[in-house]
Amino acid sequence: MKKNIGTIDKVIRILVAVVIAVLYLTKVITGTAGIVLLVLAVVFVLTSLVSVCPIYLPFGLSTVKKDEKK
Repeated sequence: MKKNIGTIDKVIRILVAVVIAVLYLTKVITGTAGIVLLVLAVVFVLTSLVSVCPIYLPFGLSTVKKDEKK
């Protein structure tokens, strides 16, 4: 699959995932909302690792710079 997540996008996704995880572990967010956000954090980490966002695909979006495509 063609990569569509650039470096800055990866960093932002991982930072958001870490913040969500910390908030969940410190019990700032709990219940159903906490679980949903935790699942979202896992999705962010996974998409960052594989450099492909399935939501970007149908719209033809890409945050990969032309330099990174090589």
